[in-house]
Amino acid sequence: MLDFYSCFWQKGFDFEGRTKRIDYWKVILVNAVLGGVLSQISNPIYLLFLFACIIPGLAILIRRIRDTGRQWPWVFISLIPVIGTLWLLWILLSPSVDAD
Repeated sequence: MLDFYSCFWQKGFDFEGRTKRIDYWKVILVNAVLGGVLSQISNPIYLLFLFACIIPGLAILIRRIRDTGRQWPWVFISLIPVIGTLWLLWILLSPSVDAD
């Protein structure tokens, strides 16, 4: 059932390949719920969880951007205040593009 989440951790340092839209958003949802629960239980454990998710989160983000047919530097669009964040969200919500 949670194969997509174990895949998130197994491919934590894999910046190659692609991630489908549904798999990306499932991981985001599980991380949000898990983070919310951990923040209520113990702040140090929550901070450890956040720190552990940095590299795998960046890897899945880059794979998702690549799945939309764009190159990885599009991740930096989020550095533009407000518009950049909305643009990145639009990219992440975009459908997958067939591989060449």
